[in-house]
Amino acid sequence: MEPLLASVPALEIRGLIIRYGSVLAVDGLTLSVRPGEIYGLLGSNGAGKSSTIKSVVGLVKPTEGSLRVTGVDPAADALTVKSRIGYVPEAALLYDALTPREFLEFVASIRRMDPTVLARRTQEFADALQVGPDMDRPLATLSNGTRQKVMIMAAFLHLPPLLILDEPFNNLDPRSVRIMKDLLLGYVRDGRRAALFSTHTVEVAQQLCHRMGILDRGKLTGEGSLEELRARVGSPDATLEEVYLRLTSEHESVSRALRQLGEEA
Repeated sequence: MEPLLASVPALEIRGLIIRYGSVLAVDGLTLSVRPGEIYGLLGSNGAGKSSTIKSVVGLVKPTEGSLRVTGVDPAADALTVKSRIGYVPEAALLYDALTPREFLEFVASIRRMDPTVLARRTQEFADALQVGPDMDRPLATLSNGTRQKVMIMAAFLHLPPLLILDEPFNNLDPRSVRIMKDLLLGYVRDGRRAALFSTHTVEVAQQLCHRMGILDRGKLTGEGSLEELRARVGSPDATLEEVYLRLTSEHESVSRALRQLGEEA
């Protein structure tokens, strides 16, 4: 896969609107993900994170707005866009009758990967994530954590210019989480690749992400580095959790909940 040109955004979203009938899931979202960065998309359940990601990977058709992946419009050239992304969905999408090895071979055949490269990368990931003993067992028999590791392996396999990760650490053990954090930081370090990282776990985002966009009810309420977000709320020492609560509707909700619990205690 060709490396991403530094002058072209890995992902560019302009005025994205997504509706499901009368429900407005994403409301005029505009953001870009630069080469060499991990961009964190933060928000509570229902904030619009997964809808945004599904529109980028082609699972949901935008109601309005435009998308570009490495400069390519997925509506005009979906195959090129799909070849340039690696996707880890929030819930693992696997063929349960296959083994992990067979699933990765299937993915590699679609990507037209060299078999020698596939074998080397598969072995490297299997060793690092300690899934070697499970590589030839049916996916249906494996734990959720192992299935998640297989999804991660499939996303990284062809070294795409853009990784799209929706809660990728779900079900992973602490050792694997640490490996994945370091792998992600190294993946974008030379400025050739980027990652869009969706999560509602602010501690992980604070550790990993170079910039963050905070979604609340489908709208982008804040964007930037942690320092820029701190400046936005006027608190230079605030944690990302504090910044997040101040920039979303969750702030008052948390205060009311604590008052109510205090009264009942």
